[in-house]
Amino acid sequence: MENKSISEAAEHFAVPESTLRYYEKKGLLPHLQRDEAGRRLFSGFHMTLLKVILNLKRTHMPLSSIRQYVAWVVEGEQTTELRLDMMLKHRQAVLHEIEDMHEALDGITIKIERYEERVDGWKSNDDSIHRKEVHL
Repeated sequence: MENKSISEAAEHFAVPESTLRYYEKKGLLPHLQRDEAGRRLFSGFHMTLLKVILNLKRTHMPLSSIRQYVAWVVEGEQTTELRLDMMLKHRQAVLHEIEDMHEALDGITIKIERYEERVDGWKSNDDSIHRKEVHL
């Protein structure tokens, strides 16, 4: 895989270039090479790493934890068990968050159903008195 420019990497992942610059500044993209003009070059390794970083970020892993993960990647195979443990714990946290979101979504769906019933009732009865009452 040939190196990609920052604009190509940003387009590939649909993120702003400023996000990639920020990630580099925060130490999440170590050993990023630059061309003779000083432009960042994203290798295949960096593109793969960036995909992992973005997935972790989307699942609300704090940047400090992502930075630790990246440091372990750079350290090499001797940190594989540490990375595995981190990923197992993070997956569990994500599963809990998904469960919480499903519960919240269920509550929202109930509200929508109640509002739809109320609006349908108004349309069929044209009873504007009920519209002035406050209902959650």
